[in-house]
Amino acid sequence: MSNPKNDVEAGSSLLYPLMQERPELRWAFIRKVYSILTVQLLVTIAFAALVVAVHPVATFFATTRIGLAVYVAIVLIPTIVLCPLYFCKLKHPLNFVLLGIFTLCFGLALGIVCAFVSGKIVIESVIATTVVVISLTLYTFWAAKRGQDFGFLAPFLLSILVILVMFSIFQIFFPMGKISDIIYSGLAVIVFCAYIIYDTDNLIKRNSYDDYIWASVALYLDVLNILLQLLKIFRAADR
Repeated sequence: MSNPKNDVEAGSSLLYPLMQERPELRWAFIRKVYSILTVQLLVTIAFAALVVAVHPVATFFATTRIGLAVYVAIVLIPTIVLCPLYFCKLKHPLNFVLLGIFTLCFGLALGIVCAFVSGKIVIESVIATTVVVISLTLYTFWAAKRGQDFGFLAPFLLSILVILVMFSIFQIFFPMGKISDIIYSGLAVIVFCAYIIYDTDNLIKRNSYDDYIWASVALYLDVLNILLQLLKIFRAADR
């Protein structure tokens, strides 16, 4: 008889009840996605740290017209790249080239934001994000093993996300102050925490084996958005 412990280590244990696919294939897919996600996060941290360490870089972006224009481009490029990345997600190596551009620009943008925030707040935000993401990921795997399904969250999360985006656009033209910023960012953290659960559930059950790029992008955006919103909360509370 096979040892259940060895089955888990070999990646052959069922991830959820009534699982019909071969568990080792799904486990291999999950490992691939998390490997890509880990590389993305490490590259993002490296580029963000570089911008923070070389302060004249952040100053250039924040205090000159050319720098501001480049910064706006850096912020927009990830959004623009998402479209071709989705349609080219199966075209190797173009998918990895687009993913690299997406990740590098996100890292630069994050670095510029962190350069004007105290190191204490950045560290607190990173630690809080790490704890939240790992906890929610472990919870989702545990819940899936016991038959829980989070697919029902999709329409609710999309609706709330649209409302948050509209509210953020409204705030650009009509700033509503510190308390409003904290409330908005708090709600955004809750939404992206729910997205961590939803996207992890998709990773376990619904993503096809060819969706490794898009699955890693989804989780990457969840993690970075939680980090950015926590930065806003801690910075606003520190004023």
